[in-house]
Amino acid sequence: MPIDWKSRAVSAADAVAVVRSGTNVFIHGACATPEPLVAALCARRDLEAVRLYHLHTAGAAPFAEPGREGEFRSVSLFTGSPLRRAIAAGRADFVPIFLSDIPGLFNSGAVPLDVALLQVSPPDVHGFCSLGTSCDAAKAAADTARVVIAEINAQMPRTHGNNVVPLSRFHSFVQTDRPLAEHRASPETPIEAQIGELIANLVEDGSTLQMGIGGIPDAVLARLGNKHDLGIHSEMFSDGVVDLVEAGAVTNRLKAVGQDRIITSFINGTRRLFDFVHDNPQVAFYPCDWTNDTAVIRKNPKVVAINSAIQIDLSGQVCADSIGHDIFSGIGGQMDFIRGAALSRGGKPIIALPSRAAGGKVSRIVMQLNPGAGVVTTRGHVHWVVTEYGAVNLHGKTLRERGAALISIAHPDFRAELQRDLAQIRHFPPIPSQA
Repeated sequence: MPIDWKSRAVSAADAVAVVRSGTNVFIHGACATPEPLVAALCARRDLEAVRLYHLHTAGAAPFAEPGREGEFRSVSLFTGSPLRRAIAAGRADFVPIFLSDIPGLFNSGAVPLDVALLQVSPPDVHGFCSLGTSCDAAKAAADTARVVIAEINAQMPRTHGNNVVPLSRFHSFVQTDRPLAEHRASPETPIEAQIGELIANLVEDGSTLQMGIGGIPDAVLARLGNKHDLGIHSEMFSDGVVDLVEAGAVTNRLKAVGQDRIITSFINGTRRLFDFVHDNPQVAFYPCDWTNDTAVIRKNPKVVAINSAIQIDLSGQVCADSIGHDIFSGIGGQMDFIRGAALSRGGKPIIALPSRAAGGKVSRIVMQLNPGAGVVTTRGHVHWVVTEYGAVNLHGKTLRERGAALISIAHPDFRAELQRDLAQIRHFPPIPSQA
């Protein structure tokens, strides 16, 4: 018999009325951001010192606007574009943390959650909702928060995996029927195309892929249609994976973990992607402390982890979360998968970045990282580095050798300067210029 749940729905204002001053609140992230609940919470003017824990969120972030500091304190566990200015201005905070460690903050009680604001799919005949497009840390929040408030959205995909929440768990919920926030890929640039080609050449048949979102991962995916028996085990994926499934390149047949299934923790993309994962037993969503566990990742064969960077110095230290002191994103799953891929049989950990930034004015390969830059991947963990000028493997190389290798894939306009820098810091004569 169908469950009569719709009659129990309340308004967003009534749903968030339970939130009190001085409490810790979790906000579901990415495409699953419960925007009506966030808007209703921020419409209140009677709150003080509410701490909001979240990964990157979609839509507006009124809680981080100037003048709201006394009411709300945003704590980003991975920073999205709506929070960068607020963090830089001191109105919000950032926690540098591995994606795999975030659920543990809630499960252990290190961050006790009073309230969790979630967006979920409608309940099935058994009375269970799914966390839809984002399981990540939301499952831990749903399990541990004293009060769970949900937006039950008719357009949220019902997804499979360890990502269900019983309707009885919700203190209250609102009912909506609205499109999810979409992330559309930008047109591919020539530099992204070249980097994509170089990385695609490193991907062997039977590889298990992890990739983030952005122009470079999209460019790689667009060039893998001729591969065979690829698998996906990634903290997230986007529309490009759908193309590879439809082309027959992704079968997941040779994976050791989640054989015949795409394993992920969240997705970010368009309606096409949401339709693909809806009630699709080929895709399984799990909390990110499992998807990103190196002990799990390493079991798969030929793990190719493709991650981006903002800067890399001549010793191989990778900055991926900040531009100097200004926080841009977060640690995320980069170290989880760089290490997991390195431990995988035949794995290839890859850091990919354009050779230049700031309209071509500065090199991304530098003598030393900018002051305040965060080292996300250490020089002991880095293996493959790819720019549009080539791919080099730094693993096992001396500081001098890796410096020379990185210079070989730097933009030609900066190579002579970098050679002089390397000679100075490593105390040997500069390599004669080939120009």
